[in-house]
Amino acid sequence: MVTGGAGFIGSNFIRYMLEKYPNYHIVVYDKLTYAGNLHNLKDMAQRSADRYTFVQGDICDATLVRETIRAYGIDTIINFAAETHVDRSIMDPDAFIKTDVYGTYVLLEAAREFDLERYHQISTDEVYGDVPEGVSRETDPVAPRSPYAASKSSGDLMVNAYHVTYGLPVTITRGANNIGPYQYPEKVVPLFVTNAIDNIPLPLYGDGLQVRDYHYVLDHCEAIDLVLHKGEIGGIYNVGTGTEMHNIEMTHLILNLLGKPDSLIQPVRDRPGHDRRYALDVSKIRALGWEPTHTCEEAIENTTQWYVDNEWWWRPIKSGEHYQEYYRRQYEGREIR
Repeated sequence: MVTGGAGFIGSNFIRYMLEKYPNYHIVVYDKLTYAGNLHNLKDMAQRSADRYTFVQGDICDATLVRETIRAYGIDTIINFAAETHVDRSIMDPDAFIKTDVYGTYVLLEAAREFDLERYHQISTDEVYGDVPEGVSRETDPVAPRSPYAASKSSGDLMVNAYHVTYGLPVTITRGANNIGPYQYPEKVVPLFVTNAIDNIPLPLYGDGLQVRDYHYVLDHCEAIDLVLHKGEIGGIYNVGTGTEMHNIEMTHLILNLLGKPDSLIQPVRDRPGHDRRYALDVSKIRALGWEPTHTCEEAIENTTQWYVDNEWWWRPIKSGEHYQEYYRRQYEGREIR
């Protein structure tokens, strides 16, 4: 059962797994919030109809979670379901606590009750907080600085506690900044690409010198697959390219790829508590035999091209009332003159 499977990383993971493992049956369990979109899985619903099932549900709904596990004979839960956008967590922390903390608890309880073979938690490098120097290792303490990061850290701690206390067979992956197909265009790379296509200013936070590891989503999917099949029970694995890029570099790269002028860059007031730098030590996942296929630059190039080629997917989202309201609330009046 893949929770949050109609979202960005989840839908890419389902497509990857169904194509790689012809004997696997995947139940997609998704609430279909604003970021969940069945169009993300439209091709798989058609091509793999006999091995793909969709259940609309909230991971906070303990009764439906249990009914789904029982009805489909689930042996593994992979939890992608989460509120994920830092800016939205600053606006409305409540939804993040409910889904990312309480929802994780509900899934863990169900995994324990049904004695599942594995529970895997999808986490983020943001749990480590700002990393001015060096790199974050899996043994480092979490130090979240946003409501989103705090909610994900809480989920990770709960997963570990269920392993230690109840012996639940768990694993965790903490991914860098994933980018790629089907990412909701509130996130920075698809936001900047789609804005640039339409000659709309790119709202760049502060001086743009924040440091990130832009990691292609399919590389992350391969890493999750490897951890599921070969990872140490109770283990945590960082996943990323292990390299870094300033946000202003990412912005210039997108504009160059699209042949757009730098004048589209619009500096805006920085995010409150914005982490300046993330950097992951990925030696542990590499020791399992995994290597990223794409560099940060290649991830951005592939992602940019996907949005150029798939306006059918993102234009209805960006023209919708929900997105427009969020965009106004987030960026109006933040320009730095």
